[in-house]
Amino acid sequence: MINQEELIKELDFRAVKSSGPGGQHVNKTASKVELYFNIASSSVLTEIQKERLQNTFSTRITKDNILILQNGNSRSQHKNKSAVINQFLEMIKTGTRAPKVRKKTKPGKMAKLKRLRAKKIQAEKKQSRKNPLK
Repeated sequence: MINQEELIKELDFRAVKSSGPGGQHVNKTASKVELYFNIASSSVLTEIQKERLQNTFSTRITKDNILILQNGNSRSQHKNKSAVINQFLEMIKTGTRAPKVRKKTKPGKMAKLKRLRAKKIQAEKKQSRKNPLK
């Protein structure tokens, strides 16, 4: 399990002007929050977890291995910050999860018989369509 408090300490935040709701107030305040997380320099994540994150979120990561998230849904900078942190923690949880191991299975006896019967019926159908003179 990943230590969330330590992970949050590694985050960088920037507040920028938002294009969301706010009227005249929106032009004066920086309510949108951008989150920056450097995956490569993280001390909380293991190398395997870093690789999984890079593979899972390759489209959201810059060339410098920095994951960038942003949230400007609310007029409040504090709400946007908590929302982007929750989104980040959820992404980390899903991105570092180990893939499920595939168990090899074989078709059962009845499945094989059913397939062979269907093949036989199809072959007989094709044979009955042949011209008998040839």
